[in-house]
Amino acid sequence: MKTYKKYITIKDPNHVIWSDLPFQAGQRVEVIIVAENNERAVLAEKLRRLLKETQILHADNPLTEEEIVAEIEAYRRGE
Repeated sequence: MKTYKKYITIKDPNHVIWSDLPFQAGQRVEVIIVAENNERAVLAEKLRRLLKETQILHADNPLTEEEIVAEIEAYRRGE
């Protein structure tokens, strides 16, 4: 099965026009339309900002290896 992917922007939700398709006239094709999911991109950007903020917070006062180990142990104990 030949697969062809093309990104378009919907200008009129009542009509979608595709041009320059690599298929023959009369050839039967299956059309599946999937809306782009920007939610993942937005969440990824929020995570990047959070990580950057966290790095900035600890830049002036970095944790020692002992403090990190103590935090992990306290978490495991449910504290």
